[in-house]
Amino acid sequence: MNALDFSPLYRSTVGFDRLFNLLDSVRRDEEPSVSYPPYNIEVTGEDRYRVTFAVAGFTRDELAIEQRQNTLVVSGKRAKDQEQRHYLHHGIAARSFERRIGLADHVKVAGASLENGLLHIDLVREIPEAAKPRRIEIGAGKHQDRVVEVTPNKAA
Repeated sequence: MNALDFSPLYRSTVGFDRLFNLLDSVRRDEEPSVSYPPYNIEVTGEDRYRVTFAVAGFTRDELAIEQRQNTLVVSGKRAKDQEQRHYLHHGIAARSFERRIGLADHVKVAGASLENGLLHIDLVREIPEAAKPRRIEIGAGKHQDRVVEVTPNKAA
């Protein structure tokens, strides 16, 4: 059975459409042969992450990093080698690539560096004040037509 049925979840949740679509697209787009360049995703602290790509042989000018809404796009375009080489063994992949990694809401690129053939991309989740939990006051009476003021939770 290749297909997942999300219809029970649609009946009991609101606003998770994007998540279900993401899960479905990952299942559809997953290609086991796509493994270049290799990369790591690590947690470096609370709400902090680092994605590291092994990009040996690429220069800063040949690499590009973009954040498009909730997608991190990392690409490398090799410059044409003017010199014709004859290899006895050619094991270092130096081909162009484009890698896409989905990002959660409010995750932003904090910085990037290229060091010893490794491209490090630091990410941070910054939740805006409007999206943080807030306390809702409950009014008295059976039914009220007035608007009740909403105040943000204050940390003690």
